[in-house]
Amino acid sequence: MIEDDEGHARLIEKNIRRAGVNNDIIPFRNGTDALSFLLGEDGTGEASSGRQLLILLDLNLPDMAGVDILERVKANPHTKRSPVIVLTTTDDSREIQRCYDLGANVYITKPVDYDGFANAIRQLGLFFSVMQVPETE
Repeated sequence: MIEDDEGHARLIEKNIRRAGVNNDIIPFRNGTDALSFLLGEDGTGEASSGRQLLILLDLNLPDMAGVDILERVKANPHTKRSPVIVLTTTDDSREIQRCYDLGANVYITKPVDYDGFANAIRQLGLFFSVMQVPETE
């Protein structure tokens, strides 16, 4: 999970857990640390070889744009098949199109009210419980 807002990160994890998803959730508050984990210190992506990854990605991060992370993940042969779910406050149609063009699998606009956000994440957690995630190469 790449989310700089600590409150959103807690809410996301809590409601994914409520939906019965028990997989490890590794939180990152910035793109630099997330890319280091995903692509390794050398940037080759071999660090993710054999992992099953599902990436929750906020677009508005303190150190880089989420679309840059999306682009690098989808361009890398070791991570390109990993599902990326964009979860952000941005609802601009051009930004949505750009994310899908870069390979995003799902784009979700965060509801502004707490209950709507919590409900959306619970539903996302139910989706996670039935989806298949490929191993990275």
